[in-house]
Amino acid sequence: MHTAGGAPAVEAVGLVKRYGRTTALNGLDLTVGQGTVTAVLGPNGAGKTTAVESCEGYRVPDAGRLRVLGLDPVADAAALRPRIGVMLQDDGVYPGVRAVEMLRHMARLHAHPLDVDDLVERLGLGACGRTPYRRLSGGQRRRLALALAVVGRPELVFLDEPTAGLDPQARHATWDLIRELRGDGVTVVLTTHHMEEAEELSDDVAIVDAGRVIAAGSPAELCRGGNADVLRFTGRPGLDLVSLRQALPAGSEAGEPSPGSYRITGDVDPRLLATVTAWCAQHGVLADRITTQRHTLEDVFLELTGKELRS
Repeated sequence: MHTAGGAPAVEAVGLVKRYGRTTALNGLDLTVGQGTVTAVLGPNGAGKTTAVESCEGYRVPDAGRLRVLGLDPVADAAALRPRIGVMLQDDGVYPGVRAVEMLRHMARLHAHPLDVDDLVERLGLGACGRTPYRRLSGGQRRRLALALAVVGRPELVFLDEPTAGLDPQARHATWDLIRELRGDGVTVVLTTHHMEEAEELSDDVAIVDAGRVIAAGSPAELCRGGNADVLRFTGRPGLDLVSLRQALPAGSEAGEPSPGSYRITGDVDPRLLATVTAWCAQHGVLADRITTQRHTLEDVFLELTGKELRS
């Protein structure tokens, strides 16, 4: 895991949480470095929500050790609460309150809040500023929940599905805000169903399944740890694969899964592509339909869990 220095912002060791006969957390370990963005991913029922809610102090683990900004989220709740921001999935806002009125109230509770007018403009809340919460659309509620979570300049912010229901413009505005938070040294822990979002924003990713973190690292590290990237091309059947393999960079492999269809695995980069096209030219091969397929975070997720993220 990355860290900007100092003790981890979140450190969970061996967390266990049971609801009757159901084990939600089964020895979960999670470390979040200060000043980083960490995405917690997992299929429905994997335990990620329970893990995050335990960090927020809303759940009490049955066993294990948990420290958030060096404090116990339950025993030290009064000291911890002013230092963290929480974006709840159900938003936790009184139905009759007006959107910007609630945001200004929240800002007044903090010593050095963000500029409310700027936040309203950036997240596109101006048009619904005087609208009661119960009349807001799903996307507007998400944007307000995000604003409420960050307006107090928290040291650590938990964002639950921050772009769910947002249009592309609002999604990218949210991404920009998250990047700025990290640039200001804020630690961000987010859950998301959008793999692109996790790859785009995260320094680190923790994949949770069956109540445990089954893989953790940067998106690049996780993708390198799975199946290799693939380059495919078509040509005449029966090419000299021995010669092709000798020309390829170390760690690459070549095969002919079906006559005239060739598959090369390894680190697919400009060097590999140049090597393959040069080899084809030297051997009088007119390569056709050259395609590359990068190994993505979604590929890793499916390989590890065997489940769609939205299952």
